[in-house]
Amino acid sequence: MRVTSTMDVARQLVSEGAREGTVILADEQTQGRGRLGRHWVSRPDDSLSLSVILYPTVRQLPQLNMVASLATVRAITGITGLKPLIKWPNDILLSGRKVCGILIENIFDGPALKAAVIGIGMNVNLDPSYFPEIAATATSLSIEAGRDLSLQDLTARLLQEMDQLYGDLLRTGTVHDSWIPFVETVGKQVRIRSGDHIEEGRVESVDAKGSLILRRPDGSRAALDAGEVTLQI
Repeated sequence: MRVTSTMDVARQLVSEGAREGTVILADEQTQGRGRLGRHWVSRPDDSLSLSVILYPTVRQLPQLNMVASLATVRAITGITGLKPLIKWPNDILLSGRKVCGILIENIFDGPALKAAVIGIGMNVNLDPSYFPEIAATATSLSIEAGRDLSLQDLTARLLQEMDQLYGDLLRTGTVHDSWIPFVETVGKQVRIRSGDHIEEGRVESVDAKGSLILRRPDGSRAALDAGEVTLQI
């Protein structure tokens, strides 16, 4: 299936009353998007592009990113044996380069939460060197594993892991303890930009609401909900 974006299709399906757990899977996206309005490269047979429609409570929203990113890590490890890590807030890294991005869009009807859509874009058999805009910062599973991989097998494993973790969230209220060991940003000296605001310091943790806890050079602490992270040498 060729679509503008699986997120666009998901939004339309939500308006039509789609069931929770509905998955939109595309062979190619012409207008795939990531965080902050960035374009996401997606081509047939090279990339995994999907969105999942969920109907969580507002209380569960902060941990949907944890469900998605941990499911992605587990799926990659299960299929390839590789050991990816999570860069806060929602990038998946291999060898320090981005292999997967996660986008969550919440849909409201006035003040009421109507749905949440999890979008996942993964470089599977993509060669980033063909795309100058991502060549220096991206990698793919095939490059890291040294072989081409089945998108079907990876998709099935990813959805299985997401189903299990979302079920855990519904039953227990949290997946934070399982997720936090894979967050490579913890313990690093970083610079975080959010719009025109910049914070610097050492990352102490990420709390159960998904907020990054930063220790500033003056000893004070900040809880940050979002931002672009770069490491300080």
